Amino acid sequence: MNKGCRYGTHRVLEPKGTLPQPAQKLDNTMSIYDNEVLIDVVTLNIDSASYTQIKQDCNSDAQRMKEMILSIVKERGKMQNPVTGSGGMLIGIVREIGPNFPDKRLKVGHKIATLVSLSLTPLRIDEIVKLDPASDQVDIKGQAILFESGIFAILPEDIPEKLALAALDVAGAPAQVNRLVKEGDTVCIIGGGGKSGVLSCYQAMKNVGPYGKVIVVEYSKENAQRIIDMKLAHHVIVEDATNVMEVYKKVTAITGERGCEVVINNVNVPSTEMTSILITKGQGLIYFFSMATSFTKAALGAEGVGKDINLIVGNGFAKGHANLTLSILRESAEIRALFEKLYV
Repeated sequence: MNKGCRYGTHRVLEPKGTLPQPAQKLDNTMSIYDNEVLIDVVTLNIDSASYTQIKQDCNSDAQRMKEMILSIVKERGKMQNPVTGSGGMLIGIVREIGPNFPDKRLKVGHKIATLVSLSLTPLRIDEIVKLDPASDQVDIKGQAILFESGIFAILPEDIPEKLALAALDVAGAPAQVNRLVKEGDTVCIIGGGGKSGVLSCYQAMKNVGPYGKVIVVEYSKENAQRIIDMKLAHHVIVEDATNVMEVYKKVTAITGERGCEVVINNVNVPSTEMTSILITKGQGLIYFFSMATSFTKAALGAEGVGKDINLIVGNGFAKGHANLTLSILRESAEIRALFEKLYV
């Protein structure tokens, strides 16, 4: 059995010398190296920005969407949308474990969710079993590789696997909210009605306490009403987040001209960077969880309007993020019921 690099560089075909995530093409042959795990994949949870782009490009035609996903994986050896650059995650059953894979908790037969992006995961799809344009969970027959450095969660017995997958796909968002939001803060969550938004709202409401304020900006009237009904925000604004000045006027009507201490951007469409920047107060911070974000636009845009604020890249990994997110499903019967309705 061949010896592999901890970070998976032995799988990079093009260009040589880089790591699997920025690589253009990976070796997706499914003979494992000594430090890898072979997974029989059950479901892909494709990143929201990526799935939205694919759906729009294919006019929501399921067959065309299948063909596009198969084409991407065939070309790249991984599920990395060439437009958004993002991937998603998967659940599957462990088939084989290399002798030098370091985490000895993992056993053959365990059902796991990978907590690393599909944009760096060697993947082979033999068949797409089920694809619904309305859901970013795609059932497949295929296999994938987890590197030594890859993180994962063994799926809990008390939460259905597709429910766990939906939550774990966005586990970085509520975990970062927990880190960044303090008691008494005024927080705005842009795109609060999706799954990352709902989890972020729940955590933000906990963190701000009785003297803080949570504001949601949501495009969908249905999703906005959901936030109101579940009491996951103090104020809900129905508005297109790409409409910068309208959002700015409506948020600052609540906060005053200084704006918010913290802004969490969860949208799955481009061109919401300046909206986030204008509603953030000086020396406040923005967490861009959305993979539709242009970090060039954000950095230069903040400079262009004279905003001294902290811009945080949406790293989907935060220590303990899986446990925190699954705990929300256990704590909130309403959020669990919503996720079960949408994903199970």
